[in-house]
Amino acid sequence: MPRDTQQQKFLTRRAALLAGGQVLLTGALAARLYQLQVFEKDRYRLMAEENRINLRFLVPPRGRIFDRFGVELANNRQNYRVVIVPEETADITTALNAIGRLIDISDADRHRVLRDAKRKHAFVPVVVRANLSWQEMARIEVAIPELPGVAIEQGLLRNYPYGPNAAHVLGYVAAVSEKELNGDPLLELPDFRIGKAGVEKAQDLKLRGTAGTSQVEVNAYGRAVREIARNDGQPGQDVVLGLDAAMQEYVTKRCSNEQSVACVLLDALTGDILALVSSPSYDPMLFSAGLTQATWQDLSTDPRNPLSNKVIAGLYPPGSTFKPVVALAALEGGAITPDTTISCPGYVELGDATFHCWQHGGHGTLRLHDAIKRSCDVFFYETARRAGIDRLAAMARRFGFGQQLGLDITGERGGLIPDRDWKLTTTGAAWQQGETLNTGIGQGSVLATPLQIATMAARLATGRQIVPHLVRKERLPPGGDRRPPSFAPLGVTPHFVSLVLDGMNAVVNEQGGTAYAARITEPAFSMGGKSGTSQVRRITQYERDHGLRPESEIPWKERDHALFVAFAPVGSPRYVCATVVEHGGIEGGGGSAVAAPIVRDVLLEAQKRDPARRVPQPDSVAQAAPPALPESGGRAPGG
Repeated sequence: MPRDTQQQKFLTRRAALLAGGQVLLTGALAARLYQLQVFEKDRYRLMAEENRINLRFLVPPRGRIFDRFGVELANNRQNYRVVIVPEETADITTALNAIGRLIDISDADRHRVLRDAKRKHAFVPVVVRANLSWQEMARIEVAIPELPGVAIEQGLLRNYPYGPNAAHVLGYVAAVSEKELNGDPLLELPDFRIGKAGVEKAQDLKLRGTAGTSQVEVNAYGRAVREIARNDGQPGQDVVLGLDAAMQEYVTKRCSNEQSVACVLLDALTGDILALVSSPSYDPMLFSAGLTQATWQDLSTDPRNPLSNKVIAGLYPPGSTFKPVVALAALEGGAITPDTTISCPGYVELGDATFHCWQHGGHGTLRLHDAIKRSCDVFFYETARRAGIDRLAAMARRFGFGQQLGLDITGERGGLIPDRDWKLTTTGAAWQQGETLNTGIGQGSVLATPLQIATMAARLATGRQIVPHLVRKERLPPGGDRRPPSFAPLGVTPHFVSLVLDGMNAVVNEQGGTAYAARITEPAFSMGGKSGTSQVRRITQYERDHGLRPESEIPWKERDHALFVAFAPVGSPRYVCATVVEHGGIEGGGGSAVAAPIVRDVLLEAQKRDPARRVPQPDSVAQAAPPALPESGGRAPGG
């Protein structure tokens, strides 16, 4: 074959291969273009949109908290803050320095911003400072074009109209701590707060709501141009409490004269907590806006414990307020009868130990009625000895002592009712009869919260297993609760309960009763109750007899606690109030002199306001109580 012919065939073959390759490449390119422009057009359109549109989460408005009549106890108000978005600024430290030339930024805020920028997603704004004044906000807004990644945001700040008055009920909200982060972007938002105590914590998931979103168009420098779309999310649900804001304010004011007080008011039929005051208190707005280290130090080191909810977490020996339980245990067990007489010479001896009555000369011979009325320790020493610790412990637990009541906020403590098993488990030693005697007057190892003492009185007054609670399903309907909750019967003989209630009525309304001076003189509103004094520091009989150290000279932290619990009105109990005045028992006065007047005033005010039925006029209350006794006579100072 000629050489030219062979070259021509070779060139033709190479041209064909080259042409085929070009066709394949062109086809592949066309297919890829078709894939990009047809099959994947939505994906790349979205990617292009994301280059100019930022999707931001919006904090939902937190649900409000109302009292039983619809009064707002917690709501939200506007709040301006300056934030930095880490991914939109070249250097956070430089940005902080620039902001610091416009407004004050503390070193603590600087450290916090740098820390949060590292642990959060880069697209999540980090708050530099919140609660800006109008002037501060305006200075930053003017400088925004020179501050990449910096923005002014308008959010909501949790607001508590009643301030410290309801702090221990409502609790407070605060920023999410690092250990509380669980990957939910909502928890990383700078304006997001979660409940840390009280109702805010217990109902947090209900109050939070669902996050919204905002689509914001930005330019090449990341500056927001306009908001394209917005979904505000779902606001948190509102919560209704059984609390009465007016009574809460009244009780707070009434307790303000004492250094440290716990006071709770119950609706004895429904279990609604109408007022709960632990004084001194704190301002929950301090936590919502951001607590300073100095303020935290002051609150946490105050010996009066303003951060503690003493009504549900304070543990105190119930003292003589425990005696009604002892009486019922002995009556139910047949250890005594209503006519049993016990002689009180002022003391009782057991082995080498001597147990004294608060009345040094003794009370003489007493039956149950007068023993409750005059709060005779010797009578209840002997009553407890006859009943035995097993009966005492079982009856105490039936009335709510020694266990949590299941309150619908956190922080409740169960107290302690000692018995044989507890003693053996904790100390390895057997129970001693002397410990039974101490238990009989609410001393020794017995510990209770003010809420438990109030619950005891509510169960006594109704004969049912009342369980206290704060949260209601709805606001109080006009005319009050027509069908209050049905609680199970207490399971104690009604006749025995009436005997104890009669004795508690005598405590207040009969001459010689330990709280006679604190009685309510208006018959329709009269109360029955029981005073108590619990030792903090043991004062020996020798010290008392020889006046080596009068109680008025004892340091405040070493003085006895003063207690009082009562129900009203006597003929048809509806309200129960228990009060503990920490270290308030001085000069032999005890609960009858210090705590009883507080309870009297609270129960009188509650009956006149009648928050359970919302009947404003006291004239509409039936004349249920016996006529007031004459003014003559005096108060026994016991407790």
